[in-house]
Amino acid sequence: MADIPTLSKHPCPACGAQAEWNPGKQKLVCPFCGTESPAELPKDREKVQELDLDAMLRQLPEQESVLETERRSVQCQSCKAVMLFDPARVGQNCEFCGSPALVDYQEIRSPISPQSILPFRISESQVRDRIRSWYGSKWFAPRALKSKALLDRIKSIYLPYWTFDAKVRCRWTAEAGHYYYVREEFRDSQGRPQVRQVQKVRWEPASGEISHFFDDEPVPGTKGVDLSLLGQVEPFPTKDLVPYDTGYLAGHVVEHYQLALRDAAQKGRAAMDRALMELCGREVPGDTYRNLRIGPNYSDKTFKHILVPIWLLSYTYGRRTFQVLANGCTGLIAGQYPKSTWKIILTVLAALAAILVFMLLSNR
Repeated sequence: MADIPTLSKHPCPACGAQAEWNPGKQKLVCPFCGTESPAELPKDREKVQELDLDAMLRQLPEQESVLETERRSVQCQSCKAVMLFDPARVGQNCEFCGSPALVDYQEIRSPISPQSILPFRISESQVRDRIRSWYGSKWFAPRALKSKALLDRIKSIYLPYWTFDAKVRCRWTAEAGHYYYVREEFRDSQGRPQVRQVQKVRWEPASGEISHFFDDEPVPGTKGVDLSLLGQVEPFPTKDLVPYDTGYLAGHVVEHYQLALRDAAQKGRAAMDRALMELCGREVPGDTYRNLRIGPNYSDKTFKHILVPIWLLSYTYGRRTFQVLANGCTGLIAGQYPKSTWKIILTVLAALAAILVFMLLSNR
């Protein structure tokens, strides 16, 4: 696969400074004088490439595609994120956890260049307002937290993702269960004979076949953010992917993928298998089923390495580090925050008091 150039200059036509991608204007804009660049970035979604997965896995050991030739890679010794910085920025703190412990990272072998990118849509001012509202809704957060200037630490970052497509024909077998009821005699607590309906299950073999197409099954390639939080701000609208161009990266940090394609493909296949179990389970006749087994046959397997946008707020409170993420396309927010011990105690005491009052009123 041919290398994709990764550092194109888009100088401001007025002052010559490097223009940056502005989510609010959806254009390259000079961060110093505000002049909009006349440069046109690629937006033709029809040109987004899907690559043959099996062919790439076969040639991967010889693959020498370079992601960044004019940037340096550094790894945070605290959270292990790998970032791509301009050489002048290597001495800065980690964009993910704030740690100053950054070292040159020379262990990137055979990286695969991104084929497409989701440009930022949510502007910094919009995400600041949304995070303020998010913090305001967290009653258990300490009061001191809400007064801190945390929003000054918001960073715009492109995260690496893999997406996988595949056609599949899947045979399945199971035992289908059909409910039926019988009358059963018994004696109640006073020894009197009674009759009740008892549910039984009649099991019989079942089998079938389904066809399905998986489109853009996502697998994150990041280690810089909490994956449970990342799952909460998904999905990313992959239908809006545009061809990769470094103009979209201007002014933002890029994380290098740390989940190799082979490992990502295994995770994607496992996710597809889980989805097929659910889809086949719906096809089993009757009221319930057991011993479901599937035999998927995958074909036309393709993949993309893409970059997706997030806004990241990483801060330390006490001795712990917390993250808040915002989807750079949809604005969806998920985050961690410290909880006030006193507020929790007050809530528990209030609940106990309410229960006590209810019991006293019930006994009158």
